Amino acid sequence: MDSITQALLGATVQASMLGRWQGRKALLYGAVLGTLPDLDVVIDYGDAIADMTYHRGFSHSLFVLSTLAVVLAWLARRIRPDPAYSGMRLFLTVWLVLVTHVLLDAFTSYGTQLFWPLATPPVAWSSVFIIDPLYSIPLLLVVLVGAIAGLKGRSPRLAGVALALSTAYLGFTLTGKQMAEQRVETVMAEQDIQASQIFSTPTPFNSLLWRVIVIGDDRYHEALVSWFDDRPPELVAIPRGKRLAAVLSESPQHARLQWFTGGVLRYDEVAGQLLVTDVRLGMTGFHPFRFALAERNSADWRLIPFVDRLPAERGDMSRLKQIWQRIWHQQPGLPLAEWAAELNRR
Repeated sequence: MDSITQALLGATVQASMLGRWQGRKALLYGAVLGTLPDLDVVIDYGDAIADMTYHRGFSHSLFVLSTLAVVLAWLARRIRPDPAYSGMRLFLTVWLVLVTHVLLDAFTSYGTQLFWPLATPPVAWSSVFIIDPLYSIPLLLVVLVGAIAGLKGRSPRLAGVALALSTAYLGFTLTGKQMAEQRVETVMAEQDIQASQIFSTPTPFNSLLWRVIVIGDDRYHEALVSWFDDRPPELVAIPRGKRLAAVLSESPQHARLQWFTGGVLRYDEVAGQLLVTDVRLGMTGFHPFRFALAERNSADWRLIPFVDRLPAERGDMSRLKQIWQRIWHQQPGLPLAEWAAELNRR
């Protein structure tokens, strides 16, 4: 999730556990601690794909953070002991602030390596967009009230209610994800569409309209599904270019990218370069992670040893307005095939 939401979550967790003793300082301590796992973004791992796929690695490991919680709690108890609460309560507070950060990240589509250093694929439950105001607002209200009215000597009930509401909202998003996939699977069965996998994710800034990606060999299908739809979703076929992947059989960057994304990739040849796009993230035609992995030299392809991330557009307000309108109205549908084709025209 975005850094502001992670800071709000950390502050709310710390307020619920230690706010009655630490007062407003609990908000500050929790906010700082809640953003700690994301400091790995300052590390240069070598190239753009390494930076992408090693982010949310060791710094988001449940094993690493549990050990760190022990160390931080011990240091805090040794340097500045407070007899008002136990060392175990302090440890649980630090541990919860750190662990809730990475568990929340796992609800997004990016991929979080919760079990590093085990070589398991990243966890991406993919039920929350990276910025979701409905999740963040209860936490923001608690932080504002706590900062204004104070926390010392007060019941942590308000913080507990906010955490319960935000957690319940996560449950709602998982229900929406299941709803969207089930509706698409029904259409797939009717149209005899075969797929190697299905990936679903909410559209930007909401959890009411879902983007479902059905991965095939030469093409993939995309569908938009809203809670308010009264007709079956339309599956739009989009070229995938999977045959180009054979060029990358010896590319370690491509192997790493496949592992990280679960193979939800698109391949395009543009201006003599082989471009690989992570289509999980962003919105149709607007994907933030796109890489040139090979270039054509006459009839032959040559792997690019040092990979950069290509510049990406974020879309515009008119597109966002169309997406918002699609939540409430199934027709007219959004021009997904046209948006996907525009990716190679920029």
